[in-house]
Amino acid sequence: MSKLTYRGSEYTKFKSVRLHKDDEVVVIAGKEKGKRGKILVIDKKRDRVVVEGLNKRKRFLRPTQENPQGGIVEVEAPMHISNVMFYDSKKKKGVRLGYQENKGKKVRVSKPDGKEI
Repeated sequence: MSKLTYRGSEYTKFKSVRLHKDDEVVVIAGKEKGKRGKILVIDKKRDRVVVEGLNKRKRFLRPTQENPQGGIVEVEAPMHISNVMFYDSKKKKGVRLGYQENKGKKVRVSKPDGKEI
């Protein structure tokens, strides 16, 4: 069993989330493996991300005054953050990220070559 760190009122397995909103990621596990998309939402408490156009689920809507017809809508469902990896457009593949100190600022770098993101 891995050691869990305490963050607020929730426990999380990850010490820090290196992915940010609007990052392009590639899915490395699951039914959407190999597909790419942009991160829409990051839920740090539950270690989940919502990726644009991936992991779609059908949502059944009741008829309301705004939508009297009701119907079925497809929405993106959250997936675990460990199933996605930052996509490097220059290398055309997923890369791991890390942090480095640069002129007193913490910047994200690509692990294989150490270049700034």
